[in-house]
Amino acid sequence: MGTTKTQIFTAEQNELAIILKVLANPARIAILQYISNQKACICNDIVEEIGLAQPTISQHLKELKSIDLIEGEISGKRVCYCINQKKWQEILALINDFFYKTNLNCC
Repeated sequence: MGTTKTQIFTAEQNELAIILKVLANPARIAILQYISNQKACICNDIVEEIGLAQPTISQHLKELKSIDLIEGEISGKRVCYCINQKKWQEILALINDFFYKTNLNCC
């Protein structure tokens, strides 16, 4: 399969595709749900809670950070994560626009 010709699509279409690709992993969904249910930034609990190896969790965190959905704060030798609320709202608006502005006029 060839590479996607992103230049023929709008910036919004490309951004939404990138976001949905990052979110299309159950481990990342679980990580986001876990982080969002905590009252403070999360440091080392993610590995124990999710049940995946540390390098795997690190890779998933890297993907979530690539779209700015989570933020990391350095605390000593650890990085503590929380949801980037501004980006969360931007993504919510993009997804809502996509679903609510798409006409369902097919058979």
